[in-house]
Amino acid sequence: MDAYEDFDRTVNLLGALTLYAHLLRADLDFVDAVGPALAVSLPSGVLPPFPPGYDPNDGRDYPGCGC
Repeated sequence: MDAYEDFDRTVNLLGALTLYAHLLRADLDFVDAVGPALAVSLPSGVLPPFPPGYDPNDGRDYPGCGC
């Protein structure tokens, strides 16, 4: 498995964990233990870096987002 497949699989697992966490009988201790472990396991260097001078807070406001 290459880094892109690993990244994709990990992001999908994080998404599934998020959905699971919103179930009525979800084991939130499990979510609290597994979520950070999955996030830390994301491979670095898969996504391109942000361009120089990028500021995520400096952009247009989107209607309804409360930004």
